[in-house]
Amino acid sequence: MISTVTTSTVSTVTLAGSFAIIGILVLLVLLIQKELSSTGTSQRARVFARYLNISILPLILVFVAVVVSKVADTLK
Repeated sequence: MISTVTTSTVSTVTLAGSFAIIGILVLLVLLIQKELSSTGTSQRARVFARYLNISILPLILVFVAVVVSKVADTLK
């Protein structure tokens, strides 16, 4: 029974880590796209860069939560 609980716990933690990595990679791509769009000369590119903030802000909050969680685990 203990091995079953341990195995399911490990797979859940691994899955959560995978989601964190995917979120961080998406954040990185969106930040790069925002920088590229904000340097554009057209009005459409600047509006697109502004709309990217809608998805960047929640991902930054997730990134901060992941970093705080990892630091707390390290300090334990």
